[in-house]
Amino acid sequence: MKQLFILVAFLVVTTIIVSCNKKLKSDAKVVSAEDIQTLLQIDNVQLIDVRTPKEFKEGYIANAQNIDFLSSNFAENIKKLDKNKPLIVYCRSGKRSTKSIKKLLEAGFTEIYNLEGGIIKWKHKGFKVNRNL
Repeated sequence: MKQLFILVAFLVVTTIIVSCNKKLKSDAKVVSAEDIQTLLQIDNVQLIDVRTPKEFKEGYIANAQNIDFLSSNFAENIKKLDKNKPLIVYCRSGKRSTKSIKKLLEAGFTEIYNLEGGIIKWKHKGFKVNRNL
């Protein structure tokens, strides 16, 4: 009976450790506008703007792809992205991008960066936004 208890306890502890390790490896990193500048130099990075198309047209970071978090097909659209490439996500202030990260993690993305303060902070820091589509 004692051996059975030890075996069950071992399995529970192992499961907890494995679950924690998976969570730690899949958390998105919140990064500054300056850090994004460096990340954008990586050839295979994907830049996703999760604002509405109307907001996107008002100004976006160069090479960003618009995938509206509020649209009914957000989950379907993110599946078209490459899960093996780093992903930078941003919105207006950081709230929608933070919410979108849960869906990105569920879709299997592992290297996610969230722009701190969104495009508002990006502009405030003096970084360029594009307005031509």
